[in-house]
Amino acid sequence: VALGQIGNFLAYTAVPTVLVTPLGALGVPFGSILASYLLKEKLNILGKLGCLLSCAGSVVLIIHSPKSESVTTQAELEEKLTNPVFVGYLCVVLVMLLLLIFWIAPAHGPTNIMVYISICSLLGSFTVPSTKGIGLAAQDIFHNNPSSQRALYLCLVLLAVLGCSIIIQFRYINKALECFDSSVFGAIYYVVFTTLVLLASAILFREWSNVGVVDFLGMACGFTTVSIGIVLIQVFKEFNFSIGDLNKPNMKTD
Repeated sequence: VALGQIGNFLAYTAVPTVLVTPLGALGVPFGSILASYLLKEKLNILGKLGCLLSCAGSVVLIIHSPKSESVTTQAELEEKLTNPVFVGYLCVVLVMLLLLIFWIAPAHGPTNIMVYISICSLLGSFTVPSTKGIGLAAQDIFHNNPSSQRALYLCLVLLAVLGCSIIIQFRYINKALECFDSSVFGAIYYVVFTTLVLLASAILFREWSNVGVVDFLGMACGFTTVSIGIVLIQVFKEFNFSIGDLNKPNMKTD
């Protein structure tokens, strides 16, 4: 898991966020396939179809994703972070989080799965951009130039934001798993989390600015395909259904 997270961090510093975040779902089909062989867990036909759709959607995402980064230096990152549009977006997210955490979650969290999912997903607006920003700022920390000190301060601030958001996410993920089925939570959480992270990254890094209509539609179709695959794997994994059931005759009684 640690190696996987390190690889995930390096990926955010090397390629656009709109590609890395959706591809994180590949851990679900690969984990399901490994569990079926190593742990002897049953993977029904819907799960196998979900694995196929997840891989196919990922290929489509890779083909149509942006081919270059829009932010590659610390100076560009600082300019994006102070952009009024992004600051306004963060203010809206903070207000929504305060409402959800202090008013809505205590009353409706245990009965409505979308409350905890919304909290964790909105926090992704801080987690993923902070991860990418740390990677960009870290490139200048060890350079002997005037900007290295500013890069250090920026990196520390982003680390604090990242740490706080991860801790709060873990808390509410645990609360959700105590109240709701983990399969349903995982499937819905992936879709909502990825959508909000892509929105935050699009506002901050402007990664969609160089994407044409065809590539945009291709990425939308790829993300939809991956999401359907995740739902099939997670939500329907308890269904006792196989290809052999298709050959059973339909016995009707008068």
